[in-house]
Amino acid sequence: ISDQKPLGCWSVKHGQILTCPVVCNFETHEYIAVHDDKVLRIWKNEDINLDKAFKATLSADVYRIHSLPHGGPVVLFRGGGVRTLDVLLEAPQQEIENVISDEVIRWSEAFMEGQQPVLIFTTEKDGDYFVYVQKPKLSSLHRYKLEQQESAKPLCFTAHITNQTVTLLCLYSNDSVYQVLITLQQDTEEEEEEEEEQEILSKSLLLNLSVSGAVLKGTSLIVLDKDHVAVLGSLAAPGKEPKEYLTIWNTKFQTLQTSKELPLGTSGQLWCYEEKFFLIHGKVLTVIMYKCETSSLAAAVGKLKDSQTPDVSLFLNWNTLENEERAVSFPSQESVALKAESRMNLRSRRSTVAEGQPETLSVGQRLLNLKGASTYVLETELKKLMAKAPTPDLQATIGCVVTALTDRCKRNPKYYPQSFLQEIVETHDLSYSLCPDLMAVALEKKDLHLLQICLERFPDIPEEVTYTCLKAFLSVSEAHLQSVDVNVDSVICYIDVELDDKEVKTEIVENGFGAEMDQDMCDTKFPKESHFGSHGESCPVGLQKAALLNAVLHSAYTETFLLPHLKNLPAQQAILFLRYLYYLYVKCSEKVNTTLPGIRSPTINQIMDWMCLLLDAQFTVMVMLPEAKELLSNLHKFVRAQVRFYSELNKIEGSLQELQRLNHLRESQTYSIEVLEII
Repeated sequence: ISDQKPLGCWSVKHGQILTCPVVCNFETHEYIAVHDDKVLRIWKNEDINLDKAFKATLSADVYRIHSLPHGGPVVLFRGGGVRTLDVLLEAPQQEIENVISDEVIRWSEAFMEGQQPVLIFTTEKDGDYFVYVQKPKLSSLHRYKLEQQESAKPLCFTAHITNQTVTLLCLYSNDSVYQVLITLQQDTEEEEEEEEEQEILSKSLLLNLSVSGAVLKGTSLIVLDKDHVAVLGSLAAPGKEPKEYLTIWNTKFQTLQTSKELPLGTSGQLWCYEEKFFLIHGKVLTVIMYKCETSSLAAAVGKLKDSQTPDVSLFLNWNTLENEERAVSFPSQESVALKAESRMNLRSRRSTVAEGQPETLSVGQRLLNLKGASTYVLETELKKLMAKAPTPDLQATIGCVVTALTDRCKRNPKYYPQSFLQEIVETHDLSYSLCPDLMAVALEKKDLHLLQICLERFPDIPEEVTYTCLKAFLSVSEAHLQSVDVNVDSVICYIDVELDDKEVKTEIVENGFGAEMDQDMCDTKFPKESHFGSHGESCPVGLQKAALLNAVLHSAYTETFLLPHLKNLPAQQAILFLRYLYYLYVKCSEKVNTTLPGIRSPTINQIMDWMCLLLDAQFTVMVMLPEAKELLSNLHKFVRAQVRFYSELNKIEGSLQELQRLNHLRESQTYSIEVLEII
């Protein structure tokens, strides 16, 4: 998620439907999916075609698969039957018992209690709600009826297990959270009698979701720890339009701990995993990190005082200026801003920090104090801040420093610490998400060297920014680049540079595509402006521009997101870029190992991927332009010659392997002359 790059994508056939969420088996590192209710699929990350993955057709419809880190996957069927995945795969067509009758499953979750997996699910029938607790490995099942609530019904459930006790939390339509305690029973011979005399679970009020007259209409509820819950919902203040919020409540002291407005709206769903919230905000998946510390009365009272103010926004404090910060926000008098990448910290803090104690200031507070400092003081203090930053928070601190510098660049157009920014990026492992405004400022200032460094080092650059850099590099003139400091280590070892009309060329090793292989290559006519010669070709761009383009080739991207941007590339720039890629392709093919010399030189795979991507995006334009006709023809002939060459190699592959085997069997001290006939 931090790199914004899809790692894999699989799809079922047309007409098939995935009928429950896909999960990961933590033990085998495999994915498990169910389509069309009964068809189980299991595959690994390296598998490409889902249709060829492991398939098992089950005898009953699956409701949900739950994966436990140390207990393996557990499968819950729509009829209430439960099986561990191992038992299910031994006999996929085994009969699955119907535990529930005319009931509909509303929620389920799996837990580990000791060494045993425990699955809890709730069902509904005619307005009545039931709770089932199952231990699949012990074939244990207990059924309870949930106490009814007048004029209110449960909207969602969540639970946790502590000391053999299940704590079930229910969010009801009356804007309240109720708690139900269930003791994990040991199976006895009286189990049949227990089924006849069904136990009714009583509930107790845990939390009222109201603050200063405003009521939170919750849609999702999650337990964070024994004292905190998170609720996603719509907060309706008197006389104001409802707004969606993600809130964290202290159940021990009945207070709102912190909240975050979500102005773009949500899907109503909230997930939590390893101290991270996952929710759909607008059209994006937002990930928010949080940390809950031990609940204290002081913290609860402090929040309670804040919440008594009539302005809801005053107690919204998702502080981005604490440890492990991801972005700098400068708070106004009314609220504190938060970027989606920032972390929440539920720490109890004093509202003010006494002066004369600079060692207690957070990174954000120090940056706020430097907001109006002079350039010299600012850069000096920032260097000290980076030098003193503890190792766990070093990256976040550096990101805040860069953000502070770029913010000043925006406020003061004449200020641009070029060397300082380049030094920071070159000496620290940063990412685009830590300093998202850096490359935008570099593009505005036309700092090509800094852009080159960012493209080579940042793993998570958005495709739109990569395209903008490519367009800027292609549009800059060669004359201007002569005065620009650019790192040319990636091109200096292989590029052909013309000096006094004499070309200095690297050694050429024939790789099966020369005149002897394809006569068409000898008849090819190249455009004069590309300086192609009879024995090779020189680079269509200068040394500096080639180095900048290589940086783009190294940048990570997702084809789906980059392709729409490449379609907007001007035709002449697209042709120039394709000519350069073709030049690199020929250069790679000249070498036996298809590897270009130099530091950070592009690989053959990167060259081929970009060439295909550019042709996909610009093919119609290329076909229509007369100046691209010869280039496409030459590229076609070159690829065709290579295909023929490798086809011939495939024909003699067996003979070459036999020759290699004979070389191993040959005695090194014996002189002999052998004739091997290859048929």
